[in-house]
Amino acid sequence: MSALYILIPVAIGLVGFAIWLFFWAVDSGQYDDLDGPAHSILFDDEDPLHKAGVEQAQESSKQDKPDA
Repeated sequence: MSALYILIPVAIGLVGFAIWLFFWAVDSGQYDDLDGPAHSILFDDEDPLHKAGVEQAQESSKQDKPDA
């Protein structure tokens, strides 16, 4: 029975901390955009090296063609 005198305040303290942590997360913007990161994984970022490779291939193909 005497353990309840310790466990009940500890449990109330933990619940209070969890509520404070939840409100802190909401106020700091942790839950603002839930769909954006999920959709962004579906789209590839443009690779700047790929574009440079295409430009280099076009330039080399222009140099390989004889002038008419």
